[in-house]
Amino acid sequence: MTDRLAATELIDLVLDEGSWTSWDSPPLLAPVSPVSPEYAAALDAARERTGLDESVVTGEGRMRGRRVAVVACEFGFLAGSIGVSAAERLVAAVERATRERLPLLAAPVSGGTRMQEGTLAFVQMVKISSAIAAHKTSGLPYLVYLRHPTTGGVMASWGSLGHVTVAEPGALVGFLGPRVYEALYGKPFPPDVQTAENLYSHGLVDAVVPPEQIADLLDRALTVLLSPRAELGDIPDPEDGDIADVDTWESVTRSRRPDRPGVRRLLRNAATDVIPLHGTGQGESDPGLLIALARFGGSPCVFLGQDRRGQTTAHPLGPGALREARRGMRLAAELRLPLMTVIDTPGAALSVAAEEGGLAGEIARCLADLVTLDTPTLTLLLGEGNGGGALALLPSDRVVAAQHAWLSPLPPEGASAIVHRDLEHAPQMARSQGIRSLDLQRARIVDRIVAERPDAADEPEQFCERLGAVLRYELAALMGLDRDTLVERRYQRYRRLGQRVGTQ
Repeated sequence: MTDRLAATELIDLVLDEGSWTSWDSPPLLAPVSPVSPEYAAALDAARERTGLDESVVTGEGRMRGRRVAVVACEFGFLAGSIGVSAAERLVAAVERATRERLPLLAAPVSGGTRMQEGTLAFVQMVKISSAIAAHKTSGLPYLVYLRHPTTGGVMASWGSLGHVTVAEPGALVGFLGPRVYEALYGKPFPPDVQTAENLYSHGLVDAVVPPEQIADLLDRALTVLLSPRAELGDIPDPEDGDIADVDTWESVTRSRRPDRPGVRRLLRNAATDVIPLHGTGQGESDPGLLIALARFGGSPCVFLGQDRRGQTTAHPLGPGALREARRGMRLAAELRLPLMTVIDTPGAALSVAAEEGGLAGEIARCLADLVTLDTPTLTLLLGEGNGGGALALLPSDRVVAAQHAWLSPLPPEGASAIVHRDLEHAPQMARSQGIRSLDLQRARIVDRIVAERPDAADEPEQFCERLGAVLRYELAALMGLDRDTLVERRYQRYRRLGQRVGTQ
């Protein structure tokens, strides 16, 4: 680790020069009673050493011209520990940020609960977590930068509740401090477990970022999160043009080309202000799903895309990917952002690990969450749409399909094996099941189709730009709808599917 920045130094690094205003009131004179002489002396020494009156600094400033609230720990003040006075200051700042409708930036660095104040200090975690939850329930962003070290009650409360959470390179981040572990168990804690980089690999933080890059990342994130939610005005509706009547099996074959553009190329060519997120926040990540904050034109969204590059025979789409998707759905609901899902998968994992990981239940919960999500939703069927893994991201207010995209209960080869006991009838099964985009549009599963000329793999940039224009229009149109009617309208959309086309 490099030399640790003081709380005030980090604030000066991130905020616009001269914009900081403190919100701090004098701390409680007697946070616990009685205060031992040793603790009183430690408090006096901490004040003299740091020039601060408590372990937490709160206030507001401007970051790239945008007004933000900040709460930050000072490790030099009793290891950044949180006692009753520090908790009172934190909660007051969070509640003020909520009242004033400000995004909240947090920079914890702490050994946890202040031991000199005992259980009363320990229970302050509840009060802090409650204030953060109320801030998020108000639809306001809460962004966290975990610094070295962040452990104990701080990590188990306000350090782990961010909409976006990033960590300092090499930072020790975890629940139980390694010194406590060694004292309790008589052996050192395994190395490299409680590190920012290891937490990132397990999907617990979204990125590992040095302090000098924090302002850029936060600014891009807030550009998405604070974009206007109202109707965006006159966004042109692109002409779809004629969609050629291509044979179903030809579309299936084209959708499987390894050079077909996927979600990453789509984001590069059609989106701006992309902030990749990572993992479920609960110890899982799956390379088969990409989660991000992004803007398409002026429309912000939470983006969930099945990544064809991350799905392999050795690592197919698993239940962790769907739990990651459900994190994105929760983010969209909390931040009141539209949600965009992208389907492009050869199928979910068929394995012992997938069964024991609850794949079927995750598909069901994704369906239930999407159908009831109280925010606009848009789905793009980009390529292969195999089985429950594809269906899990389908139910939306609007569904756009690439011309050669398709949706099927099983790969056509699997359907052939069930019906004909061979693989040779796969093209016939694909045709008879109505899986191609034109058939899906006739069945009212797909709302509009974006042409490929003649194949997205042969014109990747042009296709992604054409697709991006459609997505910009569709998102803007959805944002103009009355939110109160979204859920009922979406329910009726899928309730009427069979009635519209009749039973077959």
